[in-house]
Amino acid sequence: MAVQKIPVTVITGFLGAGKTSLIRHLISNAQGKKMALLINEFGDLGVDGDLLKGCGDETCTEDDIVELTNGCICCTVADDFLPTLNQLLDRDEKPDHIVIETSGLALPKPLVKAFQWPEVRSRTTVDSVIAVVDGPAVHTGMFADNPEAVQAQREADEMLDHDSPLAEVFEDQLACADIVVLSKADLMTEEVLAEVEKTVRGETRAGVQILPAENGALDPKLILGLDAMVEDDLDQRPSHHDAEGEEHDHDDFESFVFEIDPVIDLVLLSERAKNALAIEGVLRVKGFAAVEGKDARLAVQGVGSRLDHYYDRPWAPGENRQGRLVVIGLTGFDRKRVAQVLAA
Repeated sequence: MAVQKIPVTVITGFLGAGKTSLIRHLISNAQGKKMALLINEFGDLGVDGDLLKGCGDETCTEDDIVELTNGCICCTVADDFLPTLNQLLDRDEKPDHIVIETSGLALPKPLVKAFQWPEVRSRTTVDSVIAVVDGPAVHTGMFADNPEAVQAQREADEMLDHDSPLAEVFEDQLACADIVVLSKADLMTEEVLAEVEKTVRGETRAGVQILPAENGALDPKLILGLDAMVEDDLDQRPSHHDAEGEEHDHDDFESFVFEIDPVIDLVLLSERAKNALAIEGVLRVKGFAAVEGKDARLAVQGVGSRLDHYYDRPWAPGENRQGRLVVIGLTGFDRKRVAQVLAA
């Protein structure tokens, strides 16, 4: 009797494009389908993982969320990704669907090739590749909201074995995609949205759907269950890196965790975080805060000039309501100054 393969959806896109928001929405609207997540992110604090764990949905528990933090997922396939995937597949209670959130650095094609390996090919199939695109950033020609942050993340990853212009990575992600999600649609006029769709269409294969979205709010029926069997269709998905084997040097970037006491004024907290992001060399601020008088935890995410915050889940009984922010920046950025700004 044939064993039914578990479908896998690969979600790719640059730092800050909106991948986490899309996945949160998928989890919250799974309609009883048991989901498992593999998350590839950098940081001293597993912020993206915690943001997703905050969904609190019984169809995707904390045990179903696994973080891969040893470098770009497409460059650590054999050492990190495949062993982790096999452990997930070996569980007695197997997921109905697996979602992989790649880092902003990842090229989807090398990752999908891993699903041709016999040890996973018999048990999984790549249902689709979803590219999440920052619409306003594409309109300005930057492709990512903060290109410097993406570049620094790329240069700092010691396991990374591809180095190319941002535009090429963008093109590779679109060339491999079955669906392109244009995020932050609410920040674009109809005219701008049409221009962005035209730009994206020029880099995608025929028949690829382009779906505008606000805060990742798309019906899971549009994203899951495409049955594209991507691992058998890679020849039709060109990449700038198909014949590339070059090596390159890496610069460093660094991060630190700043603990914050419960806050009273959200406006003041936002101003502090924005001022920290404005300091030379600071690339990203992510984390959580406790707000006095509120029983829910406040999630904080800042990239470039954009800062978002929202209540992601209730504080657990007995949980230490200590806020923590991860600040990521170029090597040598002024940590002392950042700490002073956040504590002001």
